Amino acid sequence: MADNARAKRLADLIREVVAQKLQRGIKDPRLGSHVTITDTRVTGDLREATVFYTVYGDDEERQAVAAGLESARGILRSEVGRAAGVKFTPTLTFVADALPDTARNIEDLLDRARQSDAQVREASSGAAYAGGADPYRKPESDDETDDAAE
Repeated sequence: MADNARAKRLADLIREVVAQKLQRGIKDPRLGSHVTITDTRVTGDLREATVFYTVYGDDEERQAVAAGLESARGILRSEVGRAAGVKFTPTLTFVADALPDTARNIEDLLDRARQSDAQVREASSGAAYAGGADPYRKPESDDETDDAAE
């Protein structure tokens, strides 16, 4: 079992090698400049690597990029093996990253919260306090009790 630092270094190396090879070395038209490698994770035994990617475009382009990555898997794995110099080159699995969809969902939720806050602000703009400005009873100070006693 490899230590986590070694797996992290290998994951970083795989991410860099795959990104550079996609940018310069692969001639597949499906893998244009609209593919971004976002993250790479390697198992503890350094046998399998998961490469996360995002695609700028619609669903048709995402499917084309997924097919292009699957066809280029062998070339990318041999390039990783050449750069890493490890005894066993990890197998590569490409997974579309859900980060952009999650970010879009969070932005939608924040917009909805802003609209709700604006509605509450509008509704409370002309309102008055129900029990006065300070509805809490305060204990009488010592000066007031001394004046009342005299």
